Amino acid sequence: MEIRNITSVQKLYLYHMRRMILTIVFLGMLAPAIAQQEDVATLHENAKKFMKQGDFANASLILVRAMERDQKNIGVAKDLALSFYMLGDNAKALSAIKSFLDKDNVDEQTYQIAGMIYKRTGDNKEAEKLYKKAIKNFPQSGPLYNDYGELLWNMKDYSSINQWEKGIKSDPSFPGNYYNAAKYYYLSQDKIWGLIYGEIFINIESHSARTAEIKNILLDGYKKLFSEPDLLADTKGKNKFEIAYLTCMNKQNSIVVRGIGPESLTMIRTRFLLNWDRNFAAKFPFVLFDIHKQLLENGLFEAYNQWIFGTAQNLSAFQHWISSHSEAYNAFNKYLSDRNLKFPDDQYYH
Repeated sequence: MEIRNITSVQKLYLYHMRRMILTIVFLGMLAPAIAQQEDVATLHENAKKFMKQGDFANASLILVRAMERDQKNIGVAKDLALSFYMLGDNAKALSAIKSFLDKDNVDEQTYQIAGMIYKRTGDNKEAEKLYKKAIKNFPQSGPLYNDYGELLWNMKDYSSINQWEKGIKSDPSFPGNYYNAAKYYYLSQDKIWGLIYGEIFINIESHSARTAEIKNILLDGYKKLFSEPDLLADTKGKNKFEIAYLTCMNKQNSIVVRGIGPESLTMIRTRFLLNWDRNFAAKFPFVLFDIHKQLLENGLFEAYNQWIFGTAQNLSAFQHWISSHSEAYNAFNKYLSDRNLKFPDDQYYH
């Protein structure tokens, strides 16, 4: 029956009633979708807890169900692929993430996970194609240059160093490229960059198995550096920064007769720093030498050199040094834990 001759108040009442009913209906239709999203988020969080515990079997069980509810969720897909990868199921790991590689919301980590899977399966062709595409999309990504370099190295393609150098230049705070480049140069005829990159690496990543490995390389690298009595005898192909470095190191040759160890290297590196600061610091500002200068000014440079070279040369002698210099070493450890390193983008000299 048609309603006629109703008052304006009644009209207003009916209008609001209709809006309320429509809102209730709309919310009723929306509720399952909201509940589903909340459900996926809850499942994802539960799965992450299992992943942190190293229980990737339970994590994958949960993530499969989360993926069924939201097949466009790239965060869930990445964790599912990673869980399958950790379980050794490469086929399922790749299946979980492959469809996302061509999507607009793909991120660096998605490429990294896919690259790990391709490398493990030995599909180097697909892995290389993936990394080239990834770097094109993320040209400032240190991790992608690092992973691509490792792929090339494993393929015995020693142009891998070019990728690690690009990673150092574009993302100077990421440690992986320094680590790989330091090892590469240590095995080469180069006597400079293995030392520089290795020491930058242990300043970024100060407490790991890789740190201990690089400390050994640094100690042996200084022995390699001073194996020739005149460091400036052959500077062919060296750039101005490298010649400046060798010039300052060459002045320390008289100390080398004491042998290469924590004490002599502390002296060598202290005198190097003073010489560098006087002659080259303004022309070549460099964060590593700024770290040295700060440590020297705070009376921590000896402890720093013991931390690097003492542990590499003789662990029991290093422990003895700590027991007789506990105050200095405790202060150095506090420095390590408190500092906030910043690596500028404009100090690439190689």
